[in-house]
Amino acid sequence: MSTAPRPPLHRDPGLQPERTVMSWGRTTLSLCVAALVFLRWLPHYGAGVLAMVVVSLLVAGGIYATQRRRYAVAARGISAERLRADVVAVGVMSCAVLGLGVLGILVVLGP
Repeated sequence: MSTAPRPPLHRDPGLQPERTVMSWGRTTLSLCVAALVFLRWLPHYGAGVLAMVVVSLLVAGGIYATQRRRYAVAARGISAERLRADVVAVGVMSCAVLGLGVLGILVVLGP
């Protein structure tokens, strides 16, 4: 069993993958805070708010679950000098925010 530390995936700590991971971490935290704010709406707007809470927490969980893979892909891309934008992650996040906005409007306007 080797206790030697793993070599870094790229030679420049503090580079783009670390900043991107921190950004996604802040996004995850923001979605969790938004879910808590939505819970405060529950007495005023009813059970429809729970859909917003669930969507927020699912998206936050998805970001958290894929964080390690995204970091490794970005670090390998930098090492190989072939880094590509993660269009799927940004697209999913954009759709989630749009969906939360639509759900929010529907919940506030009510049936």
